[in-house]
Amino acid sequence: MSMRVWWLAFIGGLAALVLIAISIARMYAPPRDVPAETPVASAPVTPKETAHITATLFFGAPDGQSLAPVRRDVPLAETVVDQGRQILTAQLAETPPAPFVSVIPMGTTLRALYVTDKGDAFVDLSAEVVRAHPGGSLNELLTVYAIVNAVAANLPAVRRVQILVDGKEADTIAGHVDLRRPLTRNDSLVRETDEK
Repeated sequence: MSMRVWWLAFIGGLAALVLIAISIARMYAPPRDVPAETPVASAPVTPKETAHITATLFFGAPDGQSLAPVRRDVPLAETVVDQGRQILTAQLAETPPAPFVSVIPMGTTLRALYVTDKGDAFVDLSAEVVRAHPGGSLNELLTVYAIVNAVAANLPAVRRVQILVDGKEADTIAGHVDLRRPLTRNDSLVRETDEK
């Protein structure tokens, strides 16, 4: 084989290799009119549903003589204190279903909640709980135990509840119930009803 034929065969083979390489590169290259990384359409994001627990709240019975337990969904929280806040916020703000009535003075808010390692909860309420209270020993009992029972019935870690007013220890709300010490749950004021 002459040198000239050998060079022609070599150049022809090299050209064939280059054409093959170009063809392979074009097969794997993106089309020119489409960006190299086309964003993928994502599914619409739905808001994450908040987990709830069923808590027992306490409202005045229609006869005004007792507390009625009413079950309500409240957001699930991670800690005992945060769960207590959710329950008390619902207890203070929830409009009771008919025919029940709220026994907590309107405008009363939760200022803070603390729980000790011994199972004592300290519930700090705004001054409206005293200022707007209608008075009377039964009314005061219903107010106090709607709060105490809501905490103690729903938080197994809590054994006793002490009510504070405006960040301070209070002797009483309306002159009848001693608030200077923590109180335990009182089921004698609770009457089950068919209403929920």
